[in-house]
Order: sequence, then C-alpha cells, then structure tokens
Amino acid sequence: MKNFTVNGVKTKIPPFPHHKAFIYRCKQFFTAKGLLTHMTMGRFITIKELLCGWRYKCSIPRVLLIDPTSSCNLHCKGCWASDYEKSNLLSYEKMDDILNQSEKLGIRDCLMTGGEPLMCKNVIIKLCEKHRKSTFGVFTNATLIDEVFADEMKRLENLNVFISIEGTKEETDSRRGEGVYEKALNAMKLLKSRDIGFAFSACYHSKNYKTIASDEFLDFMREKGCWFGWLFQYVPVGSDADLSMVCTPQQRAYVQEKISDYCNRHDYTIIDFWNNGHLAFGCIGAGNGFVHINARGDVEPCAFCHYSDSNINETTLLDALRSPFFTAFRKAQPFSDNPLRACPLIDVPDAITKVVKEGFAHSTHMLSPESAEQLADKSRARSEAWKPVAEELFRKMPVKNQRNFPKFLTYHRFKKKCTDGRRIKKEND
Repeated sequence: MKNFTVNGVKTKIPPFPHHKAFIYRCKQFFTAKGLLTHMTMGRFITIKELLCGWRYKCSIPRVLLIDPTSSCNLHCKGCWASDYEKSNLLSYEKMDDILNQSEKLGIRDCLMTGGEPLMCKNVIIKLCEKHRKSTFGVFTNATLIDEVFADEMKRLENLNVFISIEGTKEETDSRRGEGVYEKALNAMKLLKSRDIGFAFSACYHSKNYKTIASDEFLDFMREKGCWFGWLFQYVPVGSDADLSMVCTPQQRAYVQEKISDYCNRHDYTIIDFWNNGHLAFGCIGAGNGFVHINARGDVEPCAFCHYSDSNINETTLLDALRSPFFTAFRKAQPFSDNPLRACPLIDVPDAITKVVKEGFAHSTHMLSPESAEQLADKSRARSEAWKPVAEELFRKMPVKNQRNFPKFLTYHRFKKKCTDGRRIKKEND
C-alpha cells in the first residue's frame, strides 16, 4: 500500500479503483520527473494505453467524461448548462453500456459533469456498484450532498466528488445563488468527517482570479479537507457568452505563476486545466487523454469543445474515437510548440476552425450554437496577446520542464504512429 502526504499528513492509499488511488495517480501524472516516470506510473498504465491503442488501431483515452443529465438545480451566471435542453438525459442502461465499452478498451476512470450530475445520484450509485473495477468522480455544486449520500460514498469507495466554489462567500453566491457557498462548505465537512479524499473545483475569471490564486483561499480549501483542486478558466463558449468574464493574458499569467508557486511550496496538487500544458504535454482532448459524451449523446473532444461528428446512440465508443473529426483533431495535436498555448479553443483558435472543417463536425451547443469561426473570432485577439506572455512564462520555468516537453512530444508522435497512423496506413493499403 502506497503512502501519500496530504495537507502535511502521511496517508495510506488503498489500491485502485479506490478513489484515493485516482488522486495519487493525478499527482504522479502532474509531477512526473521524466519520460521514464511517466511510463511506469500507476502499474504501467501509460504502457497499457499504448498497447490498447496498438490493438484497436486508435488512441485510447485514460479518462471518460460523461454528462448524465443536462439539467441543473442552479442557474450560475456564464454557465453554458443553462443553454442546454433540460430533457437531455443518459439512461442507466445507456451509461452502463458506455462503461462496458470503455472498460473493454481499457478505460478505468470515469468523471461526470453536467448539468448537475447528482440530480441522478441513484443512477450513479448503481453504476459504481456494478462497475467495481472503475473509479468515478463527479463535478458537483454539492447542494445535493447530504448525510445519506456521504455514507454511500464511504461504502462504495470508488466514488469521489469535486466541489464547485468560486472563492469567497460573496463571489460564490453572486454567481451561483444565495446560500450555495454554505452548502458547499457543509458538504466538505460531511466528506472530511468520513475520510473521503474529495477536491475543490473553481472556475476563475476576470472578477475572481486573485481570490482563487491566493494563499488564503487555497489554505482554506486544504483546511476544509480538500485533497487536491481543479481550476478551470472561463471560456466564452456559446453565442451569448459573457466576454467580460474572460481573463486577460496578464490575469491568466498571474494565476499560473501563483498556483505553480503554491503547489511547489506546499507539495499540493492543483490541476489548472489551461495553464498545465507543460505538465500534460499539450492538449489531451479527442481521445488523446480524455473524451467527453454530453447528455444528448454527442461525443466531443472535451467538455469545453462543443463540436462533434458522432453520437453514442448511433455508434460505438471505439468508432467515435476513430471518427474523421477525432482523427483530424489528434493529427493536429500539439496545436503549438509552446505547452502553455495548448488549447485550440482559446490559444490557437484558427486550429479549431481547421479541424472542425476537416472532420465535418457540427456545433453541439444546443440552444446557442455557434460555428467554429464565430468562436475563433471571439478568441483571436486574446490568443495573440497571450502568445508573448506564454513564451516568457515558459522561458522562466524550471529547466527540467523545458527539457522534458520535447521528449514527451516525441513519445506522443510515436503513440500517434502506433495508433491512428497504423489504422490509416491499413485503410490506405
């Protein structure tokens, strides 16, 4: 049994698929000292993925993201879930089928987004009970976590939650609704008392970025029992997105530097989705690291990229991963030679228009659809302004990070040749 220091306390980590083992693997991934460490982590999970990719002639993701429902009990400002049709729902039978398919491909991590996933909490519990060899995580507003559900999580062991919070009480309630902050803290209290290794999940934007990156907020989250954290930058997806909430390059750089410094000082894991490209080896969407299925069944590169050419109700997961859109998307990765400019949505916006066109994909944004060109037009000016800032940040990073990234890119090119390249060659022959 492995040991993991959490908030200064050495803790024993049960074997996978215990939810604490997922946290341990996240830390291993984002602190890999080199290619060898990366390849041997988690009982050689990286090598197993490569072998599965060779077998199925397709890049196989490590993580499956699913939206059980598009419904939500909150109406947060700037959240695209409010644009979704509330009737969209993946049934237990459909999610069970998807998980059976993913497990056959070697995927053992399933994270649930939404909507509010816990509006389907009984379905989630049932899935966790059946799929005992997989670990599950839920991004949730925490308002539906009570004593009974916390007890179920303790019993199941392979279920975790990532609690959304916007910073202070005022910042959280102003965006999520009156009383939501206290409900989130109460949920943390329930989980901490049961020794569940949960995380906080924060969306930072132009109005709260300093709070989210502050020692005071991060210390408070650790005090409340958070084993690690997720950070998501506000992305103006949807034709009616609030552009005033988008961070400037300087604000984004501020978060990147502060979070990196905090994690180093406290040996703490925070996954900053857009600022950790140097640790995640660039964009990992479209099956390169994860794949997303929304509540309508559309198979998307990630939860933020609302374009697709496949629907899980009409095809298999493997065929969706092999689709023209996903193949074109992976072929274009990495989208930049600077890992801090990894995302085609906000860092290299012209790339998203190219892969959507090549892959014959369509918008899946339901009530407020927008073309890839429209999304790119919103992001282009900021992406150009971010480019020199990102280059300066990368130059200031530790030498090991600068040296490791080309090695990891070489590995991923090799991976593409062994997976997609092998299939395409066979099809051409």
